[in-house]
Amino acid sequence: MAAILFSCLLLGSSAWGNVNHQNSTYTNPILPGFHPDPSCIFVPSWDNTYFCASSSFNVFPGIPIHASKDLRNWKLIGNAISRPEMLPKLATTIKDTSGVWAPTLRYHDESSDSNMNRSDHGKGRFWISTTLVFDDLAADNESRWDNFVISTDDPFKSDSWTDPVHFDFGGYDTSLFWDDDEQVYVTGSHEYKVWPGVQTATINLQTGETGTWLNPWNGTGGLAPEGPHLYKKDDYYYLLLAEGGTGEGHMVTMARSRNINGPYEPAPHNPVLTNANTTAFFQAVGHADLFQDVHGSWWAVALSTRSGPDSKNYPMGRETVLTPVTWEKAEWPIFQSVSGIINGWGLPSDPVLVSDGEGPYVDNPDHLTFPPNSTLPLHLIHWRLPTPDTYLVSPPGSENSLVLRSSVLNLTSTDGLSTGGQGQTFIGRRQTDSLFTYQVDINAANLRAHEDEVGVSVFLTEAYHFDLGIVLLPQANNTDTFTELAPFFRFRGMSGYSLPETVFPFPPDMSIDTPITLEVKAFNWTHYSFAAGPGEARHLMQTYGVARGEQLSAGFTGTLLGPYATTNGREGSVNGDFEVAVGNWTYLPQGQIIN
Repeated sequence: MAAILFSCLLLGSSAWGNVNHQNSTYTNPILPGFHPDPSCIFVPSWDNTYFCASSSFNVFPGIPIHASKDLRNWKLIGNAISRPEMLPKLATTIKDTSGVWAPTLRYHDESSDSNMNRSDHGKGRFWISTTLVFDDLAADNESRWDNFVISTDDPFKSDSWTDPVHFDFGGYDTSLFWDDDEQVYVTGSHEYKVWPGVQTATINLQTGETGTWLNPWNGTGGLAPEGPHLYKKDDYYYLLLAEGGTGEGHMVTMARSRNINGPYEPAPHNPVLTNANTTAFFQAVGHADLFQDVHGSWWAVALSTRSGPDSKNYPMGRETVLTPVTWEKAEWPIFQSVSGIINGWGLPSDPVLVSDGEGPYVDNPDHLTFPPNSTLPLHLIHWRLPTPDTYLVSPPGSENSLVLRSSVLNLTSTDGLSTGGQGQTFIGRRQTDSLFTYQVDINAANLRAHEDEVGVSVFLTEAYHFDLGIVLLPQANNTDTFTELAPFFRFRGMSGYSLPETVFPFPPDMSIDTPITLEVKAFNWTHYSFAAGPGEARHLMQTYGVARGEQLSAGFTGTLLGPYATTNGREGSVNGDFEVAVGNWTYLPQGQIIN
């Protein structure tokens, strides 16, 4: 395997300068890690900036928004779902496949609407249509789907996104389209287990009222036609779909019509994009979206896993990839196959960076010290909605640290599926590199009772995670005699089922009364190591466990890295029983495997 090492280039430019008008070489994925179902647009009035949204499922804040000015360097500028009251039911979703699916991001010039707030970047608004999915409900239960739209006139301000406007639709993967007469349409995927197909209707974006749902096309016969997007070009309406399911058989298909309601003629070379039945390292390519760059050249984004054809090891899950598209007048688009290194349309030879936005570039390292008067960084996330006052940044007495208040539930929760709204104390960041080292200093002096635990996790879902914790346990394994509690290191994991745990006594040179460094390292592209050592002597780190990436490869999400605090369901315990301070949060990218 080839390891491609990236460095953070912090050189600024205000325009797309030094463009190589010949083809340029770039690397995939452009949004590594848990960034599935991408939807991207180019907005000239926002200083020739590209914007991408991706799925977040049970994660909060949800729907990360990234921006770029050169299609190579992508910066997190906000999260469209940033207020718990926007989606209160996200606190009680059941199953890791529930949550926010497949947002479609669009920009529309609303110059005729004098009632909208205006920014300095023109008279348009950014719109997202998406679905909060309750995947535990039956396929024919329409309560399974909560479809809604949100909008903003400034995507660099997370709190500027409106509250959801909900609309009724028995499916998911909804996408907005404005026709030449300003009529707005919404297209979505009907639940394929009931009947497979795509539906379209007019929609009032202020009220959520929809017109009659029509069925313009059902795809080419592949499993689960979904992810529909409408485009109008050269007097044709083009309908782009994903088919085959989001695994090895994933593919992109297309049809077109002179009438938005059909009939639609399938492309003669369908599927227009897929890596199915190949030996490519990038697999599961599908769920695409199309946009043009500043020069009018066409591009597609899609999701993909870096798994190879055996599709066993892909802990970072479904990631965002970019590929060039040739689309001549009145013709069908031709997509270039997805790979790790692509020769595409001309791109700037020097980095052109986004000046606005408070989040990090997707390939940046972390060096977080949580100074006083600061807030949580944009890229730190929770599994479902956090319970109030659980995460305190640099409170009095614990300056330059993040204080976690414990939850009753641990990372497996009640049943590996849900929390019943009780919450889990965990805060993480996406794994965005094949090779990395993650460390955090933990002050565990406040552990007091049996099974009080603080640690770090590589977390995919409640049913798939590996943890190294500092936990209080009896010194002697004797249930008949009371013994004093003592700190131990405990390594344990879930990979669809509970794995045997290992408990280690504390080394004599360590104490919970002084900071302890916990570390997770991807030391090759298939394995993680878990280590601990004195905070003031990291050279004394000892390894306490190893996990395989294959054990964390499942479902729709990708791995997160971060600390947790829990009483492990101890009888009589409540949320907030103890507090722990974490600091010196570091994440060091050390390589991407792309071939």
